[in-house]
Amino acid sequence: MKPTLVLVGRPNVGKSTLFNRLTKSRDAIVADLPGLTRDRHYGHGKLGKKPHLVVDTGGFEPLIKEGILHEMARQTEQAIAEADAIIFVVDGRAGLTPHDKEIANKLRRVDCPVIVAVNKAEGMNSGMVEAEFHELGLGEPNAISSAHGEGVRGLVELALEGFPEPEDDEWHSDAIRVAIVGRPNVGKSTLINTLLGEERVIAFDAPGTTRDSIEIDFERSGRKYVLIDTAGMRKRGKVFESIEKFSVVKTLQAIEDANVVILMVDAQADVSDQDAHIADFIVQSGKALVVAVNKWDGLDSYVREQTRLILQRKLQFLSFAKFHFISARDNIGLESLFRSVDSAYAAAMAKMTTPRLTRVLIDAVAKQAPAKHGLFRPKPRYAHQGGSNPPIIVIHGNAVDKITDSYRRFLEHTFREAFKLQGTPLRIQCVSAKNPFADKDKK
Repeated sequence: MKPTLVLVGRPNVGKSTLFNRLTKSRDAIVADLPGLTRDRHYGHGKLGKKPHLVVDTGGFEPLIKEGILHEMARQTEQAIAEADAIIFVVDGRAGLTPHDKEIANKLRRVDCPVIVAVNKAEGMNSGMVEAEFHELGLGEPNAISSAHGEGVRGLVELALEGFPEPEDDEWHSDAIRVAIVGRPNVGKSTLINTLLGEERVIAFDAPGTTRDSIEIDFERSGRKYVLIDTAGMRKRGKVFESIEKFSVVKTLQAIEDANVVILMVDAQADVSDQDAHIADFIVQSGKALVVAVNKWDGLDSYVREQTRLILQRKLQFLSFAKFHFISARDNIGLESLFRSVDSAYAAAMAKMTTPRLTRVLIDAVAKQAPAKHGLFRPKPRYAHQGGSNPPIIVIHGNAVDKITDSYRRFLEHTFREAFKLQGTPLRIQCVSAKNPFADKDKK
C-alpha cells in the first residue's frame, strides 16, 4: 500500500501550502469530509519517486479541552496514529514557540518517523533558521519554503526513504483484490462474514502492510479473490470513538490497493455527502466499482422507490457502475454482486485493438461531429489504447484538444457501449497533430 504522510503543526505555519505543493495542484484535494474529519484534506502525493498519500490536518491545539478546536485536535491525533511518517511543520520566521514544544511532546511518543520542516525559510540562512529547532528533540530540522518549493523534494525523499519502491509485479496475480468500503455500520463486516461463512474456504487472515488493515484470501465459484476489509474488523482497542470506528486513511489506502471496490451504502439511512466523497475518490483513483445498497430487505415499496431516486440524484456521476440491492445478513443478492465484480474487473483490464477503436471513433464522428472551436472544427482521425485499470483511450487528430467536455462524454458513452465497459471509469486523452509549418519563419 502507499505510505501516508501526515502534515502536523500549529495554525498558520503553511501546512496547506505544503499540501498543495506535494500534490502539485491547488485543486488536488481529493476527499474533503466535513463533519467527520473537520479540516482534514486528502490527496495523492506527486512529488518524489515513490507514490504516497498526503493528509493535511487542521491547526493542532493539543492543550484545548473543549469546543471545535478540541475536536480538531482529536482528529489530528487520529491522523497521527495512522501515519506512516509525519512532517511537523514549524514557522522559521516566527521562531520556536511554546505551542511547537507542546506538539513536539506529543510527537516524541509516536511510533513512526517524524521530520521537522522549518517553513518560510526563503531568503534566510538555512543553518541559522534551523538552529533553535534542534531543541524540539526530533532530529535534524529541514529548512524549506512550501510557497517557493525550496527544499521540499529533499524533505519528501527523506520522509519516504524507509519505504520500498513499488514492485513492478505487484498486481500480477490470479486473485482479484476487492476493497469493501463505506460508512460505519453499513454492513461491511456482515458481508465479509456471510461470504466466508458460506464458502468456508479461508486460506488465512493476514494483517496487511498498513497497521490494522486486514486482507483475507477467499475463493468463490472457482475464482480467487483477496478481500480488503476497512475499519469494520479492527481491534476494539485500536478504535477512536470520535470517528465512530471509521478510518478515512485506511479506506483511502484500501482503495489504492484494490482492483475493484465495493462501495456499500445503507438503504435504511440517508445517502450522505460522505458517501459521495468516498465514491468520488474511487473514481479519481480510476478503480473499477460496484455499488452495494445494503439492508434492502427491510424497506417497503414506497421507501425503496424514494431511496432509488436519492441514489440517482446524489450518485449520478456513478452511472458507469452497477448498483445491487442486497441483504448481506440474509445472503440476498450476493451472487449477482460478485458477477458484477468479475465484470467490472474484466472491463478495467479490457484490451481494445486500434483498428476497432478507430472504427468506433469514425462512426461516432459520422453520427455527431464535434462542435466548432472558433473557425475550425476538431477532426478526430484515429484512436488507440493508452493503458488499463482504468482503460485509457488516446484520440489523435487535428485540434482534438479543443473538443468540449460534453463531446468527451458522448465519446465515452459510445466507447463504453461498444466495448461493454460497465463498472470501470474510462479516461479519454486527446492529442492534437502538430502543425508542420508552425516552426517555420513566416515570409
